[in-house]
Amino acid sequence: MAQPTPLLKGTLDVLVLKSLCWGAMHGFEITVWLEDHSAGYLAVDDGALYQALHRMEERLLIRAEWGITENNRRARYYMLTATGRAHLRSESASLVRYARTVMAILAEHPA
Repeated sequence: MAQPTPLLKGTLDVLVLKSLCWGAMHGFEITVWLEDHSAGYLAVDDGALYQALHRMEERLLIRAEWGITENNRRARYYMLTATGRAHLRSESASLVRYARTVMAILAEHPA
């Protein structure tokens, strides 16, 4: 398998919000979800993830509660808010448009 690709600037927040659509998760679960759903091609830096989580919590896109993991450890579980869900819809649409545009340009062949 190829080396994991670092996340492009500006994509981590939307990917984390997408992961939280599936339910509340703690940081390690989010990392595993992103790696699993990218077939291991995306590398998620722990420091960047926790900075993103704090930033999104301050912006009220997510909220957090303390809970107990399957390993009987305390962890903060993050949940999507209504504001976060709306932000995810908007940002997802924008990223999809951008990706389609880049793909169309890359698919063009010289005359």
